[in-house]
Amino acid sequence: MTNEQYQEAVDWLFVQAPNYQIDGQKAYKPGLDNIIKLCEFFGNPQEKIKCIHIGGTNGKGSSSNMLASVLQESGYKTGLYNSPHLIDFTERIKINGENCDKEFVYQFIQKLRQLPEDIQPSFFEFTTIMAFEYFYQQRVDFAIIEVGLGGRLDSTNIITPLVSAITNVQLDHQNILGDTIEEIAGEKAGIIKNKIPVISGDEKDVVKSIIKNKAKEENASFIDASLLKSDLKSDLKGNYQEKNIKVVLALIEELRKLNFIISDANIEKGLLNVHKSTGFIGRWFEFSQNPLTICDTAHNQAGLEYVFHQLNSINKHKHIILGFVNDKKIDDVMKILPENSEFYFAKPSIHRGRHPEDYKDLLIAAKISYKIFDSVQEAYLSAKEECTNDEMIFVGGSNFVVGEFLEKNLEISE
Repeated sequence: MTNEQYQEAVDWLFVQAPNYQIDGQKAYKPGLDNIIKLCEFFGNPQEKIKCIHIGGTNGKGSSSNMLASVLQESGYKTGLYNSPHLIDFTERIKINGENCDKEFVYQFIQKLRQLPEDIQPSFFEFTTIMAFEYFYQQRVDFAIIEVGLGGRLDSTNIITPLVSAITNVQLDHQNILGDTIEEIAGEKAGIIKNKIPVISGDEKDVVKSIIKNKAKEENASFIDASLLKSDLKSDLKGNYQEKNIKVVLALIEELRKLNFIISDANIEKGLLNVHKSTGFIGRWFEFSQNPLTICDTAHNQAGLEYVFHQLNSINKHKHIILGFVNDKKIDDVMKILPENSEFYFAKPSIHRGRHPEDYKDLLIAAKISYKIFDSVQEAYLSAKEECTNDEMIFVGGSNFVVGEFLEKNLEISE
């Protein structure tokens, strides 16, 4: 397999049926028929691995990676399925921090191209079965599976995990999941399985109630992680990680009840070495010190509120690069932008990327100092030129903005 053959195969994957399917139902997809057929075609590898299922609006990626780091520290061979990737497709599927083997990806895509005509999967369904099969072939001790979107009809919801978690529920993807917190919570709670413990990390009573009631229906234990007290720290530096750590601790406690050996020392060391253990970047990620440059993939109002609050606590003039995709409601985001800042709005270079000219009226109404750019890199180079060493740069607004920024600049900085 050459690099060209690998890239052609991955490109083919990306032009398959889109990740988002909307046919009038307020759900991620009209059903799980495709993923069921797909898994059956490959011999149901998801039934042959021990899974942990993690959903939620924000924090599921951080929680998944923190848990993976702890399990690796405990000596377990740990598979991790996250999305989306930031730079390379193989980031989505990892074992003990190592990206999925490109030869496996290439060969597996050749099999996907030969599927029967009655199986017409989406991109995310393709990658989900790829992860299941890779973890099965590599005989992992655990496979941590992050929900793609929603929960009830997400293609990852075909698994029967050891334990599930819902980190939190916020307004996001309303065009698919529903217009209210209650509707979205109902979709997220769809991952709860019969007699499988579920961890809830949300502090809102309405969300707790919906998850708790669904757990009761399924005769599943309900664990409220938001009530836990902990002073443990992680090398993932966002202030919001304190909430995610509680979810991870609750997940570990359930695994201990199943007689898996995870020591307190494993937990402490695992939480402090997430970057090193899993290669996870993009969450309050310190790209450089001179000038201080931070990027974060928060991409909805709730996530950005946490990030902007932390930015406001830093006593520096800020150069903030932001970009959004078409399905994000950004009206309210404009009301919470950090103070003492210059703004650089850019279009992410994907088909869903939204050009700032489309929301220029919002920028004018916000009464901020801003410039508009056709690309993230143009915005970054402009900000870098204007930023002094006693000021700072922030890059965010979308996974795709951060991914584009890191792909262009990470190797240069190393």
